[in-house]
Amino acid sequence: MSLSSTAPWHAFYGNTPTTIDYPQKTMYQMVAVAAEKYPAKDAYCFMGKNTTFQTFLARIDAAAKGLYALGIRKGDRVTICMANTPQAVDCFYALNRIGAIPNMIHPLSAAEEIAFYLNVSHSKAILTLDQFYTKVASILPKLEQPVKILIAKIRDELPFLKKLLFPLTKAGKAGKDLPKAGYTLWTDMVAAGKDVVLPPHDGQAEDCGAILYSGGTTGTTKGILLSNLNFNALGLQTIAASGFDSVAGMKMLSIMPVFHGFGLGIGIHTALIGGAACILVPRFSVQIYADILRKQKPNLIPGVPTLFEALLRADKLKNVDLSFLKGIFSGGDSLSPELKKKVDAFLQAHNCSQQIREGYGTTECVTASCLTPKDYARPGSIGIPFPDTFYKIVKPGTTEEVEPDTEGEICVHGPTVMLGYMDNPEETANTLKAHADGKLWLHTGDLGHMDTDGFIYFHQRLKRMIITSGYNVYPSQLENIIDAHEKVLLSCVIGIKDEYRGQKVKAFVVPMPGIEPTQALKQELLQYCAERIARYALPRDIEFRAELPKTLVGKVAYRVLEEEAAQQDV
Repeated sequence: MSLSSTAPWHAFYGNTPTTIDYPQKTMYQMVAVAAEKYPAKDAYCFMGKNTTFQTFLARIDAAAKGLYALGIRKGDRVTICMANTPQAVDCFYALNRIGAIPNMIHPLSAAEEIAFYLNVSHSKAILTLDQFYTKVASILPKLEQPVKILIAKIRDELPFLKKLLFPLTKAGKAGKDLPKAGYTLWTDMVAAGKDVVLPPHDGQAEDCGAILYSGGTTGTTKGILLSNLNFNALGLQTIAASGFDSVAGMKMLSIMPVFHGFGLGIGIHTALIGGAACILVPRFSVQIYADILRKQKPNLIPGVPTLFEALLRADKLKNVDLSFLKGIFSGGDSLSPELKKKVDAFLQAHNCSQQIREGYGTTECVTASCLTPKDYARPGSIGIPFPDTFYKIVKPGTTEEVEPDTEGEICVHGPTVMLGYMDNPEETANTLKAHADGKLWLHTGDLGHMDTDGFIYFHQRLKRMIITSGYNVYPSQLENIIDAHEKVLLSCVIGIKDEYRGQKVKAFVVPMPGIEPTQALKQELLQYCAERIARYALPRDIEFRAELPKTLVGKVAYRVLEEEAAQQDV
C-alpha cells in the first residue's frame, strides 16, 4: 500500500491532531471572530504604536466603507503594492469584507512589472506608498483600463514623536513631493466612506481571497488564485503543527513581506486568526532586526534562511537573553545543515530552548505544507505533512507513485491547494492533476523523496528558478529583458551560490557583432536592468562571452554555466 494512503507520518504528530475542523468562513470573518474573542489584545504593532483587535476590526470596516465609496465592488481586483504597514493589512481584510480580491505585488517592482501586474489582474485600483507614486503614475498610459491610485503614508501610522522626526528620514524625504492631483490619499478615502452603509458580508470559504504570484511549472510568472479556505486552513494547520494549544497573546515577528505567501499566510493571517500580535516591519536591516528582538521580544519568528543568518551577524545580540522565543520556523528556501547547526548553537548560547524548525511549501498552496516535528528532527529532512495534508512522490511526468526512498516529483493534496492559475487553464491542468486515488494533487515541480516513516526530503527544482533571499526569480523573464537591449545578442541568467542570499543572480551576455565587451558596456547594461527589473532580482554581475554553450537541439545550456559556477565555488 502507498505511503500517501497510509500516512505513516501521523505516528510522529505527538499532540498535533491528524484532522482539523475548518469553519466555512472568509478571512474577514475569521479575524472578526478573533476580535470578538480577544478585543483588548494587540492585533499589530508598528514602529512602537500598538493597535488592539477591537480597533483593528473598526479600521477594517472603515477602510471597506472607503473602498466601497471609491467604487470597489464584489469580484473587483485591487493591487496592494505595499511594505508591511497597517494600511496594507487593513486594506487586505477590507477588500475581503466587501468581496473584492487583493492582488499582492512587491513594492520594489520595476515600473514595467507593475504595469504587467495591473493589466494581467485587471485591477481597478492600486494602493502604494507615497514614495512610489511617481513610479506608478509613470505607467498609467500603458494600462489597458483606468486604475485609481491610492496613496498611503507611513507617517500617518507613527506614534507622535516618530511622526515629528519622520520627514528627516530617507523614506520621509522620498515621499514629500506628491503632486496636487492624480491620486487619492488613503486617509481621505477612509473619511469619504464615513456614512456608507455596506451590503451584508456574503463571502464564501471557497471564494478567491487573494492573488499571489509565482512561476508555475514553466518558470514564467503566473497569478495564483487562493481561496479564503486556503488561507484559513493554513493558519489553523500551522498553529496545530507548531505544537501550541493557542498562540493568543503571543507576538509574531512579521518581517516577511505581505506580498509573499510566507509573510502573508503565516506572518500575518496565522497570527491574527490565532489572537497573536503581528510586529509589522516595513524594512529589513540587521540593526532593526536586533532592536526588535531586544526591545519587543517576539515569541514567534517565521523567516527565510537569510533572516536567521542575520542573527549570527547582529552585534547587538551578543549578550541578549532569547528565552522569550517559542517558535523559530524556516521556509521559502532550503536551509543548509551548516546554517541550521550555527543558528541552533547561537540560540542555545543565548538561553533559548528552541531549535530552528524547517518547513517546505509552494505559493500554489499559500506557503508551508509540511514542518519538522517539534521534538523529532531528521537530518536533511524538511519535515512531515501538516494535518489533512498528504504528500506523494511520483515518477516525473506521470501520476505513478514511486517506492519509499526513491527520488521523484513532490505532489501535495490538502485544503491549502490553490484554486488554479489566473486565466490560464492549460497551466492549471498541468499542475493540478487527478490521480487514480480520486484526489486532486498539486505537482510542485520539485524533486525529492519520502522515507518509510513519511519524512520528506527536498532535492532540487524541476522548474528553472532562482531563489535569492527567499524571493523567486525567473531567469527567462530577465533574459527577455536583457536580450531586448540593442547591444545584446544573447543572454543567459543563472543563480550562483551566495552565503548571505542563498543565491545571487548572474547574467552571461554575448554582445552584438561589432560591440566590444567593455566595462562601460557592463555598467550600461546594469543601469538598463535597474530601470526594468525589481531590485531583489537584479543581476549582481554580468560576464561577457563570445558564445554560450548549447544543447544538442540548439538551446542555451544553462546547466553547463551553473556547473561552471559551482566548480569555481569549490
